[in-house]
Amino acid sequence: MVVASALCPTMEEVYEGRERLKGIAVRTPLLQLHGSDDIWIKPEVLQPVGSFKMRGIYNAVAALHPDERAKGVSTVSSGNTAQALSWSARKFGVTARAIMPHTAPQNKIDATIAYGGVPDLRDPEEAFQSLLDGSYHNEPDAFIHPVANRDVLAGHGSIGLEIHEDLPDVQTVYVPVGGGGLSCGIANAIKNLSPGVRVIGVQPAECTPVIQGVKAGEPVMVKCVTFCDGVAVSFMFPEMYPLMRDLLDDIITVEEEDVFEALRLLAMKNKIVAEGAGGLSVAAALKANPGERGKTVAIISGGSIDPDKLARILVGDTP
Repeated sequence: MVVASALCPTMEEVYEGRERLKGIAVRTPLLQLHGSDDIWIKPEVLQPVGSFKMRGIYNAVAALHPDERAKGVSTVSSGNTAQALSWSARKFGVTARAIMPHTAPQNKIDATIAYGGVPDLRDPEEAFQSLLDGSYHNEPDAFIHPVANRDVLAGHGSIGLEIHEDLPDVQTVYVPVGGGGLSCGIANAIKNLSPGVRVIGVQPAECTPVIQGVKAGEPVMVKCVTFCDGVAVSFMFPEMYPLMRDLLDDIITVEEEDVFEALRLLAMKNKIVAEGAGGLSVAAALKANPGERGKTVAIISGGSIDPDKLARILVGDTP
């Protein structure tokens, strides 16, 4: 498989990442979705920080030269990457700083602090601008790009290895798409091992920067109004375009009401609490034609959801 991007990690790097993650990341199980005999869920909510992010972020922090890591680490995040970076930095005894939009969910800001990180709250546009213009290279500490980083992608690739080993005849994998690091990391690994597997990215219907960007062939700013804050990125990272073009078989959308229904199913029947972004893949799998998707894995990316919002969803209200 040829991918036209220097960002794409080799399989050797993916396996190296998995070795770094031994004893750190949970090897999450594949669980059958309640009421389905051909959909399995992979609950990354079971990771130490409650999301898949710690796989890639820990791997990237661990891969740094010790002298570089000693400067402290930083990133830009709306919440989950900030938590993963703070948790990982604490493991290595270094400082962590997370540039975050002041609109980030309070529970994610509080969790970042609890893990030992320092939130650097900014206007949302300013917070993410450095990822567009490259000014993050000027940060005084060791900056870990939340998406466009080979070690981050390699760490996320460990999920693809596990799916291939646990369900070798899988036909379709649904993955939530924000910046594209999770979907591309998984696709790179699993397609190298089983090229026929389809990897489908999923975005909320009201937040489609990747769909619009891939269509245009360049980043396109879009307005994102979505409950799924974990994927609420208003643009496509330019570095990620070649990977998403070459690795993902399709990128589709689901309505938020379908996400709420998926979250209710997961919580009430599978006893798994997921955030909005984590419900995207399950919602997509349930809407798809079973004969077309075949044996399916849906990635539940994270579980950092505001308790009050979850409570409203469970009783059938809109959060």
